Amino acid sequence: MLLRCLKAELQKCRRSPVWLALLMLPIFPAVLGTGNYLANLEVLDNGWYSLWSQHTLFCSTFFLPALLGVFCAWQWRLEHWDHNWNSFLTAPVSVGCLYGAKLILAAGMSLLAQGCIGVLFVLSGKIAGITTPVPPELPQWLLFGALGGISVCAVQLFFGLVIRAFAPPVAMGLIGGILGLLMTAQGLGYAFPYSLLCLGMRANNPQMKLQMLPFFFSALIYTAVFAILAVGYIRRWDAAAE
Repeated sequence: MLLRCLKAELQKCRRSPVWLALLMLPIFPAVLGTGNYLANLEVLDNGWYSLWSQHTLFCSTFFLPALLGVFCAWQWRLEHWDHNWNSFLTAPVSVGCLYGAKLILAAGMSLLAQGCIGVLFVLSGKIAGITTPVPPELPQWLLFGALGGISVCAVQLFFGLVIRAFAPPVAMGLIGGILGLLMTAQGLGYAFPYSLLCLGMRANNPQMKLQMLPFFFSALIYTAVFAILAVGYIRRWDAAAE
């Protein structure tokens, strides 16, 4: 059943240009980060690591949380139109599968976005004239960034479900990213879902040692809690509303 729901979500995605945003928008933090790196070479003198700090400072704080917010809000957009909740809730599958397909697709988009960020980072380094080997930690930065993004997706899917307008959940994603940076600066990053993006990607501190257990525990808890809240909301509130 979950596979059928996932196929249906993929069909909706293929018919919409929204996924192109996940390919195109990472270009902006890459350009901004590379420009900032080239303008401050006398200070940012650690090659790839300095470049990564500039890329992720913009990406994990501003662009990526808002980007995931856009995609998660879009996933509920069709259901929020007209009376499409009737079709959604009367589908011959469980609510858990219906929601799970959306979360899996959002997680896949988080991974896709990280892949684009990695490619743009390598290209930017070559353009900037960095000749040393690409950091071996890059795959880990991208993977843990994607894992942190999954918890953000769970939160944003809940906001996109509850708030039926499109713009407010996107704005909340942007605000969450900024708060995530502030929480990380205060040493409270592992307690806030949007901070997991910064921590996973080692934003502005690529040589930081990640505390694996708190990171995985926080990501799991936030993902599970907001998934449970979303499924409960669909069963109890929207069924009555429709």
